[in-house]
Amino acid sequence: MNLNQVTVPVLNVEKSIEFYKELGLKLIVKALPHYARFECPKGDSTFSLHWVQAAPKESSIWIYFEVEELDKYVQQLIDKGIRFEELPSDKSWLWRESRLKDLDNNQIIIYSAGHNRKNPPWKI
Repeated sequence: MNLNQVTVPVLNVEKSIEFYKELGLKLIVKALPHYARFECPKGDSTFSLHWVQAAPKESSIWIYFEVEELDKYVQQLIDKGIRFEELPSDKSWLWRESRLKDLDNNQIIIYSAGHNRKNPPWKI
């Protein structure tokens, strides 16, 4: 089995397209006003947006995007005007993470984990 894509709800697909393009995703499907799909710059997975009339009161969606040079990448996004809730920091689970919210309050974690992503010392 392979993860094909993750789809998140948004109130405005067109505005969200611009946000996710700024993060570095490549737009491959633009079916406004209801849907958009992106390719990730690395790997084979895709990420999509679908329009909803109302956002959930609290989003429980957490989206993880892994990059190799986290600090450099985050600084590039800050230079573009992207606001972060948390700048890169080392976590006890051996990942380095930064956090921000998209336009619909979905939690985005941009991180670097390297070997520890699938092989932490406590792996079963």
